[in-house]
Amino acid sequence: MDSEAESARPLRRWLGARFGADEAVGDRIARRITHCLGALVLIYYALPAGVFVIVSKEEVLLAALVAAWMLEGLRHALHFDLAMIRPHERDRVASYPFYATALAGAILLLPIPIAAAVILGTALVDPLAGELRLNERTRVLYPTLPFLVYGFLAWTGLALVGGWPWGWSALLALLAAAIGISAEYPKIPWIDDDLVMTFAPALALYLIGVLALGLPT
Repeated sequence: MDSEAESARPLRRWLGARFGADEAVGDRIARRITHCLGALVLIYYALPAGVFVIVSKEEVLLAALVAAWMLEGLRHALHFDLAMIRPHERDRVASYPFYATALAGAILLLPIPIAAAVILGTALVDPLAGELRLNERTRVLYPTLPFLVYGFLAWTGLALVGGWPWGWSALLALLAAAIGISAEYPKIPWIDDDLVMTFAPALALYLIGVLALGLPT
């Protein structure tokens, strides 16, 4: 059963054609865009407490996370395919429920400054780093460019979203960037890089920023 994957083929072909390439490139672009859209989970903080009337926004987020894992369980139980599942994920747990866990876990468990920093870093820098490594001409930019982008995004989350002092935010953002980029590569088969790239920097930010420096949560 692969009707969903087949229905997505025209989109992948269209995306690939826009970049003068084939369906495989279109599939990669679609996965990169979807990954970046994970940053939109930060809208959660702007939603008023009673926006869903009969359930809390925390319950809605948890329900979405459970739905992602249930979908993955059904994919294996019923042997159907999903759009943008990579070949090596067909017979193992795919990355998307781990990514959903990283995003939901960051929102529900971490202080807002730290959650904003690591969500922006994971959502936007992971696909950037992967794309740079694939292209011979851009490989020279790795890991410097992802490190700088992650640092800027982490600073944005800590200072602008979370209200931490700009100076401490800059230093802590550089630390988070170093840890996040180190966690992103090399790939370890039994550890999902989205989880590590999110929670490894978050742990450092919490230990130093909150516990050691007493920055607000």
